[in-house]
Amino acid sequence: QARLTESGGGSVQAGDSLRLSCAASGRAFSNNGMAWFRQAPGQERQFVAAIGWSGGGTSYADSVKGRFTISRDNARNMMYLQMNSLKPEDTAVYYCAAAIRAYGSSSPSDYRSWGQGTQVTVSS
Repeated sequence: QARLTESGGGSVQAGDSLRLSCAASGRAFSNNGMAWFRQAPGQERQFVAAIGWSGGGTSYADSVKGRFTISRDNARNMMYLQMNSLKPEDTAVYYCAAAIRAYGSSSPSDYRSWGQGTQVTVSS
């Protein structure tokens, strides 16, 4: 059974960096677009960044553009989110997801596999 597992979350200070990882198991997602979403308490799930099957076609939410970088390593069935200059408003549970298609998008409905999430807390 296909499974996505996030890791790398934690509690940091504003301005710090974190690197989230997403490990795929059970099947490879090398032909699928992938993405990171996040959800803060009381809020809807929010798009963060997406990447196409080959590592190109990246896109970012305006709120993280210039601070976050999405990447993937298909040989290792891994996806990453490098988060720099973290802000308190980045506090949320971060989820990785695999898309139905070869490219990523900002719509949660385009994703069929989701991880359980990893908590990121940024204090001021």
